Amino acid sequence: MNLMIGGNIMQKIGFIGTGVMGSGIINNLLAAHYDVDIYTRTESKAEPLIAKGAKWYSDPKAIAKNADIIFTMVGFPQDVDDVYFKDNGIFAGLTKGKIIVDMTTSTPTLAKKIGKAAEAIGVESIDAPVSGGDVGARDGKLTIMVGGSQKAYETLKPIFEIIGKTNHYFGSFGAGQHAKIANQIMIAGTMTGLTEMFVYAKAAGLDLQSVLETVEGGGGDNWSLENYGPRILKDDFKPGFYSKHFLKDLRIALDESEKMHLDLPATKQAKKLYETLVDEKGLGNDGTQALIKLW
Repeated sequence: MNLMIGGNIMQKIGFIGTGVMGSGIINNLLAAHYDVDIYTRTESKAEPLIAKGAKWYSDPKAIAKNADIIFTMVGFPQDVDDVYFKDNGIFAGLTKGKIIVDMTTSTPTLAKKIGKAAEAIGVESIDAPVSGGDVGARDGKLTIMVGGSQKAYETLKPIFEIIGKTNHYFGSFGAGQHAKIANQIMIAGTMTGLTEMFVYAKAAGLDLQSVLETVEGGGGDNWSLENYGPRILKDDFKPGFYSKHFLKDLRIALDESEKMHLDLPATKQAKKLYETLVDEKGLGNDGTQALIKLW
């Protein structure tokens, strides 16, 4: 499948980050017959994707040289900075006319840094973090929040329609990251609400499955309830989204809020709870639903 930008055919996608979310996205791109180059630090971890047609490269620089559109989806802002700016990073292999897309939930400041560096060499850049967890990535039903080059956004809409159910453009570099942080503030509330709902219902002697079904059918229904409630009842704490990454997001949210002179007490409390889970209990590799383990 081909895309057009500036009169040139864009054929090959590069994707850096093959974790829970990245793998789901890559599988959908391969199923849509895109050529996809991938990078992981260890080739063996990419074998399931290679078996489906992806081609593995040994560093981000090689991905940037060979692909027309380069996506990144890694863990933390420092990982993003390294992937783009180190000697073997993406910018070392970029040439004019390509597109870079960071889907990591990172800082608006870093998104602006990447965007400005891209502009200087004639590369289109967007920050496009997503929401929807492992299920959304697997099923191609992510919500995509975009900032940066509107031209690149319009070009990439066909791809976004394959991997997501909805996408929105919010403005210049960093705007997509701000939108994702707003999303995470909402998720913080639904995750603490979900957890305390079960804690209260159990203490009251209620049947938890019936409580889950009842709340899903009323005004308390929400995405966290529907997707993580059943996992909690099955003692399934595999990560649809890592607790350590969610804590990172909450820290970004509060840091950005401080810059805007905002006080978000509920988000602060959610951060404290996830700090207990991740930093004190050492459960950062569990899914966000593991918050129930604090009780």
